[in-house]
Amino acid sequence: MFDLPAPDLHELMITRLIPVARDKLFRCWVEPALIVQWFTPPPWTTVHAQTDVRAGGASHIVMQGPDGTKMPNRGVYLEVVKNERLVFTDAYVSAWVPSAKPFFTGILTFENEAGQTRYTARARHWNAEDCTAHEAMGFHQGWGIATDQLSALAATL
Repeated sequence: MFDLPAPDLHELMITRLIPVARDKLFRCWVEPALIVQWFTPPPWTTVHAQTDVRAGGASHIVMQGPDGTKMPNRGVYLEVVKNERLVFTDAYVSAWVPSAKPFFTGILTFENEAGQTRYTARARHWNAEDCTAHEAMGFHQGWGIATDQLSALAATL
């Protein structure tokens, strides 16, 4: 047996208790028609979403800034447990084709709690510098706004 040291996760996290069933929140994360409605905080928009929601399946989400600048985000799902857990990474762009510069792995959990859903989003970075950069880009504010939008959309399903 190997004795491995505990990893430094370089993690950013948000968690919310959302008064919506977890299957609706999960749908908003995996269905392209729903992703484009909530994913990006204004003034940015999500102009394209494509998903193959299974371990090893690819995702491609394109965000667009107010000046027209497009930011493509390609990744691969590592783990999919319907309505419970979704793990994805940008370390791969499709199948198991490595990306030029991996940035983070996202871990989403959807847990029943008191008739609501405990939604937790974690972003684990490859190194401290990337984690610090993501935080400086406005992780907490941006993901917080996106979570508000996710919550509002899921409540309408």
